[in-house]
Amino acid sequence: MEVRTVPAIFRRRREEIFYETLFDHPADHSGAGASSFDGPAAELSAIGMLKGGSGGFDLDKAPTRSQAAIMLVRLYGAEEEAKAAYAAGDLQCPFTDVNGTAAPFAAWLKDKGLASGTSETTFGGSEPCSAKAYTIFLLRALGYQDNVDFTAANAQEFAMGLGLLDTSALTGKFLRDDLAAMTYQALGMDRKDGSTYLLASLIESGAVDAAAAKPMTDKIEAYRALQASGAAAAQGLDTIVDAKMAMSLGVKGTEGGTSLDMTQKADATVKGRIQMVLDKELQMAMDLTVTATDGETTETEKMEYWLKDGVVYVRSGDMSYQMPMNMMGMDMEAFMALMEQASGKPSAAQLPFIDSITAKSSGDSTVYTLKLNNAFAGMINGLTGQILGVLAAEADLKMDMSLALDGSTLTYTVGKDGALKSAAADLTLKAGVKASDGKDSLTADVSADLDMTMEVKAMGKAVKISFPDFSGFEDLIGGAGGPTGIFTAA
Repeated sequence: MEVRTVPAIFRRRREEIFYETLFDHPADHSGAGASSFDGPAAELSAIGMLKGGSGGFDLDKAPTRSQAAIMLVRLYGAEEEAKAAYAAGDLQCPFTDVNGTAAPFAAWLKDKGLASGTSETTFGGSEPCSAKAYTIFLLRALGYQDNVDFTAANAQEFAMGLGLLDTSALTGKFLRDDLAAMTYQALGMDRKDGSTYLLASLIESGAVDAAAAKPMTDKIEAYRALQASGAAAAQGLDTIVDAKMAMSLGVKGTEGGTSLDMTQKADATVKGRIQMVLDKELQMAMDLTVTATDGETTETEKMEYWLKDGVVYVRSGDMSYQMPMNMMGMDMEAFMALMEQASGKPSAAQLPFIDSITAKSSGDSTVYTLKLNNAFAGMINGLTGQILGVLAAEADLKMDMSLALDGSTLTYTVGKDGALKSAAADLTLKAGVKASDGKDSLTADVSADLDMTMEVKAMGKAVKISFPDFSGFEDLIGGAGGPTGIFTAA
């Protein structure tokens, strides 16, 4: 199969772009006016958790410490208590830099020892609230204690282990958009004592109206039931995978004064088996057959991957090699500690990305259908934007990108025993990129339709992996970026 060269205006060493983007170039989208979590914000507004002004929710702006303080008091179900105590004079606000709206909340938090100011008389109410600070607020609302369960230094890592995702990690700037997304997640998470999830506890206390919250609680409880069906997968998962993808690429423009008009289409299938075991250490095995065609030529390749004892083994064709595993810059010991912390705990990370969940009976099974909202596209757009941003800066390019996910649907089938039987994804991605270096300009349009099914063969301790003899696998000197690495410069 002929693979045409990508125009030079887009070319750069792939792994270099990826690693520089994620680790060396945190993005700053401070000028962005768009928001991703409009849907979750509207749902939070319906239960009185998030209140906007004449300009709406201002999701594209950074939240202030005062706004974060108000949210924290609401998450404790103490808004009316704080207002009443302040109005009666039972609470005094020692901070001179908070307005009348925020004063009861800041005073209540100070009285309860849940938040302090920047000094004895200042709260720093107009200063931006950081993602770390808001994460700490949410952990406190869930019942976790500073310097007992977590520290200021490890708060975000601890929260991630509980399934609380900092959505600003994809954009590099913590906005009210992210405050809404993280608040939504927290409301669907278990309290530390395991009694119930946070929103349910607020309804039980009378702080949130049950009728107003019903659409949200219905979604959360369906999501939690679905999560429970796959809980055993945190310890082990054995699946049969069948994926089909149809892709198209169109490029128009000029390169070195030469006109370009290129169209490529390709179909690909991936079939095979994926196994994962999490016991004392992460082990994995993948046996995949990839078939690709451009309508004229068809190529098939069998690829096998294993992860054992912190080492990745790869066999493809007549090549067999091994290299140390480094999980996003985290050593395996740290990664395993994080996985163990998260195992068995319902994660709410996906909740802000879900538009709706429906559950229907199908024989002895229940079929859950999840429709994703625009935030899912925004998440991918954020990450892709970072990569393109690095590429543009290094190559002195002007670049614009648009991304859309149409008809994004996930389907899960749960058996009568409450265990996950299968899952499917139907995703359509459309992206457009425009680039110019002052001499040449290019427009690229990409579309991809993905249809994937996954049949669960086993979960939990029932998953067993049979590893081959790795004695003949050659060391990959220098890792992926080394002289014998997988990737080479374009």
